Amino acid sequence: MAELRTETMTVNMGPQHPSTHGVLRLVLELDGEVIQSVIPTIGYLHTGIEKTAEQKKWQQVIPLVERMDYLGAQSNSLSYALCVEKLLGLEMPERVKNIRVLLAELQRLASHLVWLGTHAMEIGAVSMLFYALRERELLMNINELVAGFRFFPSYFRIGGLREDLPRGFHDAVNAFLERFPAKLDEYEGLLTKNDMFRRRTEGVGVLTEEQALAWGLVGPIARASGSDYDVRKYFPYCGYETYDFTVPTATEGDVFARYRVRVAEMRQSHRIASQAITRITPTGVWACDDPRVVPPPKDKVYTEMEALIQHFLIYSQGFTVPAGDAYVPIEGPRGEHGCYVVSDGTNRPWRVKMRPPSFVAIQALPSIVKGGLIADVVAVIGSTDVVMGDCDR
Repeated sequence: MAELRTETMTVNMGPQHPSTHGVLRLVLELDGEVIQSVIPTIGYLHTGIEKTAEQKKWQQVIPLVERMDYLGAQSNSLSYALCVEKLLGLEMPERVKNIRVLLAELQRLASHLVWLGTHAMEIGAVSMLFYALRERELLMNINELVAGFRFFPSYFRIGGLREDLPRGFHDAVNAFLERFPAKLDEYEGLLTKNDMFRRRTEGVGVLTEEQALAWGLVGPIARASGSDYDVRKYFPYCGYETYDFTVPTATEGDVFARYRVRVAEMRQSHRIASQAITRITPTGVWACDDPRVVPPPKDKVYTEMEALIQHFLIYSQGFTVPAGDAYVPIEGPRGEHGCYVVSDGTNRPWRVKMRPPSFVAIQALPSIVKGGLIADVVAVIGSTDVVMGDCDR
């Protein structure tokens, strides 16, 4: 009897495959349907944002960094603003901190809703996307109410916020917060006990806590493997230490555990946002009292020459930041999103560097999917919630 010989086959998955969550190319080596090795190829979405930031004035960098992790835009601008404020030695008023916390948590919900809908759709639960986008649309409406932009609000600024909250903001947020818990129950009713969904996710893409830490993974991926690391608890910012919330964790480390952790995170974000909205008055201070970075009030600009000159200088020349460097991490939708800024004392940053959780997750992807089926690659990529804009920059 002749000896049966097989040989592996190399196929490309992406860069235009819908389940790669952006333009990611995976070179798969297959033995039948079993994965022998994976080589991720990145860079298709490289935009040079970090380099472009060096040519912009400090405040002009805000819209740029929001386009890196485009699903967590306000997390990007928050980490950058906190970093520059650290170099400037600025302390924000309590109202500004509370507004930042509220909008950051609403942004986390919006990001997780996109993840939930697309992840479920990719492994068969097509209708889930329409349920998730229904609530995300309400969050986009709040962004539009606040700043006039739905996707990239650029509402967080160095020194505070762009302007005060608009009329009707509290009503819109409270209406969403009242509606959301029941809808979250609805999502879980569709997926958590769904036999098909569980068969596609339980025991798939298992990652131990030791592996997660070795790869430098953070956020929901690491917390689904047993880690309790959350920047909001370990290195609180914006007054997170004053909020009552818990950090959801799991120990299984598979795709289903990552799903459960993110759903539980949405409940905690709702909990934080509900506390934040009660602390925020409809009107009040929306920036720090520092004329170096915050323009004078318009009534003074129209009546006082000194205020007019200061207004002109801030908008034409920008402001200078003392020479030095700073790193500020925040807990973004995908984990620790850090911003490292170097200043040479001029009105432009010398270097802006982001610590993107998506880039780390893609590095770990080959070790997670090796030995699994090609169909499981789709489930694993969805469970990592990578954003290629965050990876390539």
